[in-house]
Amino acid sequence: MTESQTTGRLYGVGLGPGDPSLVTVRAAELIGKADVVAYHSARHGRSIARTIADRYLTGGQIEEKLVYPITVETTDHPGGYRGALDDFYEEASARLAAHLDAGRDVVVLAEGDPLFYGSYQHMHKRLAHRYPTEVVPGVTSVSAAAARLGVPLVEAEETLTIIPGTLPEEELTARLASADSAVVMKLGRTFPAVRRALERAGRLEDARYVERAYMAGERTGPLAEVDPGSVPYFSVAVLPSKVARLESSELSESVEGLAGDGVESEAEGEVVVVGTGPAGPLWLTPEARGALAAATDLVGYTTYLDRVPVRPGQLRHGSDNKVEAERAEFALDLARRGRKVAVVSSGDPGVFAMATAVLEASCSDPYRSVRVRVLPGMTAAHAAASRVGAPLGHDYAVISLSDRLKPWEVIAKRLKAAAEADLVIAIYNPGSKSRTTQVGLARDLLLEHRAGDTPVVMARDVGGPTERVRTVRLAELDPAEVDMRTLLLIGSTQTQAVPRTDGTQVVWTPRRYPDA
Repeated sequence: MTESQTTGRLYGVGLGPGDPSLVTVRAAELIGKADVVAYHSARHGRSIARTIADRYLTGGQIEEKLVYPITVETTDHPGGYRGALDDFYEEASARLAAHLDAGRDVVVLAEGDPLFYGSYQHMHKRLAHRYPTEVVPGVTSVSAAAARLGVPLVEAEETLTIIPGTLPEEELTARLASADSAVVMKLGRTFPAVRRALERAGRLEDARYVERAYMAGERTGPLAEVDPGSVPYFSVAVLPSKVARLESSELSESVEGLAGDGVESEAEGEVVVVGTGPAGPLWLTPEARGALAAATDLVGYTTYLDRVPVRPGQLRHGSDNKVEAERAEFALDLARRGRKVAVVSSGDPGVFAMATAVLEASCSDPYRSVRVRVLPGMTAAHAAASRVGAPLGHDYAVISLSDRLKPWEVIAKRLKAAAEADLVIAIYNPGSKSRTTQVGLARDLLLEHRAGDTPVVMARDVGGPTERVRTVRLAELDPAEVDMRTLLLIGSTQTQAVPRTDGTQVVWTPRRYPDA
């Protein structure tokens, strides 16, 4: 090659899911004009990509068969499976580089899309920065599977999650539970774990199976009916759009129509009490997110319901904050009629929240047969503690100052006991418009057992738009600055509030007690 000659161009060409007629016009043009056509294959030498592209080849091109040295993770290579593949990719890219240096245009064939779980990407990472490169997109297996099933993947504000089936089963379960719609790739030997994960996430009934979409031997159907021993690598699991499913079902009928006759439904309903954490979606667990999305009905205090995204086909039943018992019975009544009900509870539902009310009601007639589950959430004390350091690093007590359901004498007795035991104290429900004296009374009682300079963390609306967290001395705690959205963390005699060089202050309680 003379100095005036240029290098060849590298093309990563997507071929779509298998049917040659789904190859794009641009892909067909490039395959026909290429000097070199490269494609990956296993040791048996057969290449699906080569088969798809066959009708577009001219017969006069150089063909570079990139044969994988291994297809399973068992190898005696000193670098293990990853090391063996890295060596292969280096050798393969060097072969293609030789053609490019000689001025030849190289097309690397890729099933589906070149940069979507494709083998081409390993050539791209090694060559694209050295040679002129173009990537031609192709129809992915995800789009092909949805088309073959004839169902929408996502609609409105739904999100689509793409998951490799090679993830650990626990991770698969968490991601499937929290997904609106999902596609699980790379099945084959991972299928049993994927199926178990779908079942544990409560999504197996909705899951669909697609094998070899747009290829010979194509198969589709309910995933639950598939024999695990028959599943090849070229198959996917699909959780289609929930919006489409809900709109096509009978879930849009009014709750009055369902509940009007007072007779239990043959459908199996349940109540799931869901902890949403102290603020927005960043602190919502995947399990809780999945339960909220799967529910036919949401029941809760209106302020907390407003934090949950609106989904078509899902009914929302908001109420005042002071009707916990009525709210619990309403949710259980819905479940008796076959509804899947999520009772929305801020923070953790078992900490001064809705789990107790629902469980208490469920232990009496006529609700004893209704299935009830409780899903945990981050409680406000832990969220507040994280903002300042680790004030709950040692033993601590959790006490509500609300005297609406218990007398002040009981609260005072418990505060005194916790103070005498030298526990850090997390105080919930410190004050409201109708309760203005409790914070001052609690402060004065604690000062009988704690020094005036004991650190007190005042955390308001943690995780919310008006968050304010600061640390004051116990003697300086001003009740006027405390409301129902504020949580107090009262330090023990060992709790430290230490200034940092950046101007902040960290609060922590040592795990080791003096003389331990």
